[in-house]
Amino acid sequence: MTEPITTPVDGAGRLLDYRPMTARIVPGVRMKADAWEIRYTTTSATGELIEVTGTVLRPRGRAVTALVGYAVGSQGLAPRAAALSAQLRLGLEYEASFIAAAARRGWVLALPNYPGLGDDAERGHPYVVGRALGPSVLDCIRAARQLPEARADGLPVAITGFSEGGCASSWALQLQPTYAPELPLVVGATGGVPADLMELYEFHRRSAFSFLLLYTLIGLGNAYPELDIDRFFTRRGRRLARFFRRTHLIVAIGAGFFLTSWRNVRKAADPLPFDDPAVRARIKENRLGDTAPGVPVLVAAAAWDQAIQYRQLEDAGVRLDRCRR
Repeated sequence: MTEPITTPVDGAGRLLDYRPMTARIVPGVRMKADAWEIRYTTTSATGELIEVTGTVLRPRGRAVTALVGYAVGSQGLAPRAAALSAQLRLGLEYEASFIAAAARRGWVLALPNYPGLGDDAERGHPYVVGRALGPSVLDCIRAARQLPEARADGLPVAITGFSEGGCASSWALQLQPTYAPELPLVVGATGGVPADLMELYEFHRRSAFSFLLLYTLIGLGNAYPELDIDRFFTRRGRRLARFFRRTHLIVAIGAGFFLTSWRNVRKAADPLPFDDPAVRARIKENRLGDTAPGVPVLVAAAAWDQAIQYRQLEDAGVRLDRCRR
C-alpha cells in the first residue's frame, strides 16, 4: 500500500493552460466577473502527479482583496456533466449565486473541478476522498496565482467549502502547512464536512440516502484502484454502479431513493464492502482531524443534517484538540 501524500510534490500546482470562458448565474445571465477555465497539475491520493481542470474568476469593475480557494459541494460522478466549469458555462450550477456573491466581495476565486471531472474523464472522480480533493484545492490556488490576467499573486489566501466541498476544503486546510507552505493562507471556513467515512456508512446504511454509500465506494475505488470494488457487487450491483458513475447529483438523489439497502447490490455471502480490511485501511487514511490547520477555521454544522451527522464534526474536533496538545 502506497503512503498518502502529505508533503510538497515537485511539479504540483503548475498552470499548464487556460482559456477565457463565460460564467453564468442562471442561463442567459452572466456573472460580473472575468472567467478562465484552467488546466493544472496536482497529486492523486497515492501521490501520482496528474492533470486536472478548474475555473478562475476575477471580479470585474471592483478592487480585489483576496484569493479564495472555493470548493463546491457534491456535483455528481458524471465526468463532464458534473464538472463545475461546465455547469457555470451553462448557468446550471446550484452554487452559482454563492460564487457570484463571493466575487462581489472583491475576491478572486479558484474553483477546482476536482479530479475525474471535466476533461479528465478517464480517471474517475475520487468522491469525498480527502487526500485527493485537498491537493486539488491547494494546487488550483497555486495555478490561479500564475494566471497573468487574474493578477492574484500576492493576495492573501482563504479556503472555503461545504458538503463535499467541506471535505475538500478541510483537507486542503489540514494539508496546507506541509503540502503548500508557501501559500499566504490566513483563514478558512468549512461546513457539512464528511469527516469520517465509516461514520457516514453507519449513518446511511439504512437511510433514504444510502446511495451516498455507493457514491463513496465508487469514489474510493477511483482513488485506489487496487480495492477492485466491483468484486463486492452482484450483477445488479455492477449495473447500478455503472449507472451512478454517469449521474449528476440531482439525478442520483432521485434514483437513489430506490436503493435503500446493501442487500440490493452486494454479494450476500461476502462481508459488507465497508467491512473489508483494505477498504477500512483507506478510509482510515482519509479520516479528518489528525493534524491541525495552521490558521483559524470556522466550522459550520447543522444539528439535524440528513446527509452528514453532527457527531462527525464533534469527533473531528476532539481529535484536533488532542493533536494540538
